[in-house]
Order: sequence, then structure tokens, then C-alpha cells
Amino acid sequence: MPILIRNLILSPGEPEELLREELLRRFQLESGDLLAFQVVRTGIDARKKPRIRLVYGVECSLRDEAGFLARFAGDPDVADAPPLPPPLFPRIRENKQIVIVGTGPAGLFAALRLAEYGLTATLLERGKPVQERLADVQRFWNRGELDEESNVQFGEGGAGTFSDGKLTTRVRDANITWVLEKLARFGAPPEILIQAKPHIGTDRLREVVVALREELTASGFTVRFSAKLTGLEIRGGSVATALVNEQEELACDLLILAPGHSARDTYGMLAGHGVRMEPKPFAVGVRVEHPQELINRIQYGHPAPPHLPPAEYGVTYNNRETGRSAYSFCMCPGGVVMAGSSEAGGVVTNGMSNHLRNSPYANSALVVNVSPRDFPHDGPLAGIRFQQELERRAYAAGGKSYHAPGQNLMDFLEKRQGRRHASSYLPGVRECDLATVLPGFVTETLREGIQAFERKMKGFITEAATLTGVESRTSAPLRIVRGDDCQSVTLQGLYPAGEGAGYAGGIMSAALDGIRVADEIAKRLLEG
Repeated sequence: MPILIRNLILSPGEPEELLREELLRRFQLESGDLLAFQVVRTGIDARKKPRIRLVYGVECSLRDEAGFLARFAGDPDVADAPPLPPPLFPRIRENKQIVIVGTGPAGLFAALRLAEYGLTATLLERGKPVQERLADVQRFWNRGELDEESNVQFGEGGAGTFSDGKLTTRVRDANITWVLEKLARFGAPPEILIQAKPHIGTDRLREVVVALREELTASGFTVRFSAKLTGLEIRGGSVATALVNEQEELACDLLILAPGHSARDTYGMLAGHGVRMEPKPFAVGVRVEHPQELINRIQYGHPAPPHLPPAEYGVTYNNRETGRSAYSFCMCPGGVVMAGSSEAGGVVTNGMSNHLRNSPYANSALVVNVSPRDFPHDGPLAGIRFQQELERRAYAAGGKSYHAPGQNLMDFLEKRQGRRHASSYLPGVRECDLATVLPGFVTETLREGIQAFERKMKGFITEAATLTGVESRTSAPLRIVRGDDCQSVTLQGLYPAGEGAGYAGGIMSAALDGIRVADEIAKRLLEG
């Protein structure tokens, strides 16, 4: 039975081969006592900068494992690690017509899970395949020519295809390893299996998504692009037909709806069919961009530390009197700020990084929580209207050319304009007083929060930082209400899933939710 050893320490630059010696030394073992070991977790401890430590977890086999466990029974860094039994997937023979809407992480991993049960489905993606989508996105960034069906939000792989490719989640789920192993199999860097904060990078993620699609088609799935769900036919309170592109009727017994958080027309269609939805909190704000070397110096104590990855950060601030919070979100070390619009006449900012995170800039969303009480309208679509108003203001402030309104960080704090504002954002940045774009409570909470962030990260406030807006698509502005069986509470056969349904936030949690939905479908079919 393998034994798990946590918190083995090396210094940056020391080879992992020294872990064996560290393990023997720490636990006073002879060389012959250690039969085998492998690294299962890596992380960075930068709490005592500039003294940075690399932290490892290993699984090892020992000559006398029972004696070792008895000897170190009180050591919190020692535990037995019995191998987990592989998941069992009984084959399902029932011939059901399953449609999956959306090829983001929820839709793709729902499909992968259905395949384990011997099921197949038709996947509908309103956008285009990765390579065609990439050309459309590049044209938008370079020329400001927006394709409303093929952009950063819509297309193969979902919005996560243009991101840092983070795989972290606060969700505890036994399927996390299953997801990571699938991603590694389809071309993700193998180190994601052991990193404490794994990420793929937008460049590698595009390759993974294509390989995953090819696996599904080889397993009997049909993947259709430029195929938008535009309506439903309902019979006896259940989904019967999916209408594609307003003209084609596709027979459908079960529909997994994983549309992504920007499918506003899809939400409107569901509302027209009486599908129960409810507005939910999310967050809005700006992107902040610093030189990566500055963030390295703040976080590591070195301007360009050797043998360490570009530094990350996470900061939060809470005003107890107002109940407002400001916090960083989707931090992209060594990345770029990008245009994420999907509707004409609206500007949306976001961030992404390649796998190597080798841009000279670091960026992160700085956002403030908003809730339905802040929305000027009522009903489940009220949050969408709130987002649209901000995005239209940003479009106007940027010169109505998809340039983003931007402001030097210190100018924003001092309520002035004129300092240099440099950004990697394309098509470009136009100087603007961001307080004229954002709601007053967002502006004031951001200013309070940035001052608090400076106390935690000395040097965060600098003339070298630029803010761009607006960051409005942090998560879905509503939730499609479902029951414990993952079905819509008002429409049988409809299974809302992932971030767009309001049940996830990020690549990993969306993938896990897609798996959960697929498992519920399998359970239903097995029970007859």
C-alpha cells in the first residue's frame, strides 16, 4: 500500500532527484528501505520571501510500511494512500436521442462521460471549429470586425479556449483526477497531474479541444458547428425536438444545455418557453495590467527569479458597512488583456495566457460583487440588461470602435487623467475616466479595495499599471433552476449544466458539473 508523504522541501533550482535524499534524511531511513517513490504534488511557498521554497508531496513504497506508519502515526505529513478503485460504468443499451448544446468544458465532459456508458449524442455548437474561430477572433482583435457567432465567447471549447486555462477549483470532487487524466491524455502538459495550481494555457488548450472532439467522433458522437439552438418543441411537459438555426428540427429525448455564460439569446428563448430561471449575483469591474517583473518582485522578493514561474496573486477586500467586496479574479501571469465582446456595440475585457506565460505583462480582473438588488429591472434576465448597459457605456467611451476605455491606475485613484496608460489590449485603448462607465458603488469599492491591496502587496499601486474596462462576464447572471436529478424543475428532459446554467465557475468546475449531469442521465436510464 503506497504511503503519502507531504511537505518535502527543496530550494528553487535544486533537482528533484534530491527528494530521495530528503526523504531518507527526514525520516531516518536507509537507502534499502525505500523501494520506490513518485511525485504526486508540487507547489511554491513564497510566504517568507525572498526565501522561496518548493513543496512536494510524494507517494512511496517502503520495505516495512506497517512499521513506518506506526512510527510516524502522529506526523500530519504521513498517511497511507490506498489506491482508489477505478470508476465503474455499466453499459447502457437504451437507445435515447441525446443532444448536448455547447462544446465548452461542461458539454465536452458530459459527452466524454456518456461515452463511458456506451451512449452517444449530437453536440451542437453555435460557433466554429477552433482554427476558423481563431481566425475570426484575430480579425476582431486586429481590425475591430466582430463576428457575433464566432468570437471569444462562442465556438469550439467555449470561452475557456481563450483564457489562462486554469484548472483550479474550490469544489471537492472525486472526479477531479478523472478530468485531469483525460486532459493529459488529449495533449495537456502532464505536469497538470501533480501541480497544486495546474494550468494549460490558451495555446495548448486549443490543441486539447480538437483532440477531444476527434475522440468523440471516433466513438460515434456527431459534432456540428454553426448550429445554434433557437427553439424547443415540448410535448407533455418534456423536450421532444430541438430547433437548430430556426429551421431544422432535431429529435431529442434528453437535452444537456451547456450554453456558456454569454448565450443571452438562448436565455431569452428559454424564458419564452416558461423555463424557470432566477437572477443570481456575479461581479463587474475592470482589468488591471502590471509589468510581470513587478509582480515577481512583490511576490517573490526578486525582479526576475530564476527557476520559478511568473508570480501570481490573489487579493480581496471587504467593506463591512456596505457589504461590498472587491477582489481579483482570473489572474493571468505572463498574459495579455483581450477583447471578449460577443454583441455588437459592447466592449468586454478579459485575460488569457499561453502555457509558458511568457508575456512581459501580468493582468487580473478587479471586480466588485453585484446582486439582483442592484439591477434596474426585474425578472430572470435583469442581470443581462445590467451587463449590457455597462458594455455599451464602455463601447461609447472607447470611441465606438471596440477600443477599451482605459485609465492609469494612479489617475483612477486620484480622480484625474493624463498619465501614461499602456496595455496589451487589442484593438487598442482610449483614455477615459472609468468612473463615467462604472456604477458609483463599483468605482468607490474598487478605489477602497486597491488601497487595501497595496497594504498586502507593496508596489501594487504604481504609474506602471493600467486599468481597462469593462470586466462584465465573470459568471452567468442567472441560474436555470434544476432539481436534485439535474433536470429543469419546469421542463422534463432538459438538463442545464455548467457555468452558463449557473452551476459552475471556471473550466474545472464546469467539467465536473457536466460529468454530474451525465451521471444523473445514466442513473435515470439504468433505473428505467
